[in-house]
Amino acid sequence: MTTTPIRFAPIPLEAMSEEQKSTADKLINGPRGGIRGPFNALLRNPLLADRVRQLGDSIRFENSLPPALREFTILITARFWSAKYEWHAHSKLAAELGIKQETIDAIGLGEKPKNLTADESLIYQFCTEILDDKDISDNTYAATLARFGELTVLDILVTTSYFGFVSVILNAIRQPVPEGGIQLPQL
Repeated sequence: MTTTPIRFAPIPLEAMSEEQKSTADKLINGPRGGIRGPFNALLRNPLLADRVRQLGDSIRFENSLPPALREFTILITARFWSAKYEWHAHSKLAAELGIKQETIDAIGLGEKPKNLTADESLIYQFCTEILDDKDISDNTYAATLARFGELTVLDILVTTSYFGFVSVILNAIRQPVPEGGIQLPQL
């Protein structure tokens, strides 16, 4: 297998502009705890990087979805986009938060997991419809709305959308999975 070089390599802190350092500081000292994922590329435009950080922090850390279901949603999105780094970063978190390994493995293989909880089943249906069909059926929307309410339905939608955005960037910059990291199965 040939390895392709990462695009937009990390910028050393000492080589950053003041604006880049300010955004980097927020990434390092905020809930993310570092400059990872798409942010090595996004720091080329520090204003954009900071806005993406703020949006991502809201979606990832201030979301009405319970953390395990948020990570479940992210995994469905990562699989759809074949986002290797996203899969690496979030499959471990999903397992730590209680998503069954057999569920994670099935999503990784592009299969509908068996033995989903009722909440997982609804979110799986909602996410796969919006990703695969570019729409959500009235029945799926109504069932998800009845179970979770409008705010959480919105949070499922924005989580799927934001992590799709992140996945596209990660794929385009060829963000590598660290040595020994969790690999996304090839389909």
